[in-house]
Amino acid sequence: MTVALFIPCYIDQFYPNVAIATLTLLERLGVRVEYPAGQTCCGQPMANTGCDAETAPVAKQWVKRFAGYDAVVCPSGSCASMIRNHYDDYFGPKDVEFQHLRDNTFELSEFIVDQLGVRSIPGRFNRPVSIHSSCHGLRELRLGKCSENMTPREDKMRLLLESLDGIEIKPLSRVDECCGFGGTFAVAERETSVAMGIDRVTDHISSGSEVMVAGDMSCLMHMGGLIRRRNMPMSVMHIAEVLSEAMQEEVSDADRASSVVAKP
Repeated sequence: MTVALFIPCYIDQFYPNVAIATLTLLERLGVRVEYPAGQTCCGQPMANTGCDAETAPVAKQWVKRFAGYDAVVCPSGSCASMIRNHYDDYFGPKDVEFQHLRDNTFELSEFIVDQLGVRSIPGRFNRPVSIHSSCHGLRELRLGKCSENMTPREDKMRLLLESLDGIEIKPLSRVDECCGFGGTFAVAERETSVAMGIDRVTDHISSGSEVMVAGDMSCLMHMGGLIRRRNMPMSVMHIAEVLSEAMQEEVSDADRASSVVAKP
């Protein structure tokens, strides 16, 4: 399988290390990855603000750039959901090219578990973590179980994290509460957004976690900023960074073991 890697604009501009970790992770899992040149924003910020006329050409440009691939993988639930759940308004009912991309664009953990069939990652991560489940990932992509919905669902991000040696996942009191970012909501309703973010960070810190892990850097950007400006005792990592680092640790352990020479 050859997949196209879609890197959201805010990751490209502010968190390129997450893009590199995503590429590294996929390649270590045996996936052939290509990065289509000229890819742009998926148009979600404009769509969320109601600017449909401005979103349409961006959506069409996105489909043009990613046409022809078996699948598209994106380290962001919100951007993957934009394509899967909100692009229909910009394309005709017989647009086969778009429909293929709509049905074959996946969030990273979703792709690893459901498409590759990988349920265990060989690696070690020796720090206590807590999981932030983003709203788009839960409520639009169904990557886990929502507290307001009784339908049982497998938590794909937790499944992969729990497979790592040495990791301890701390329980939260409110497992799927919104962080308050919401894209343009954080600009239009700054005070409310900040209050919601502080509530989430406080819940994570109170659990005894040292690292907040999520599948959306937009959420982590919001809460990471709050943590940094208030000198709160926590760091944030995208799941691609955690898994890639854990697999590298596994490789390093193997290299060290192979370099040991038995004494006569």
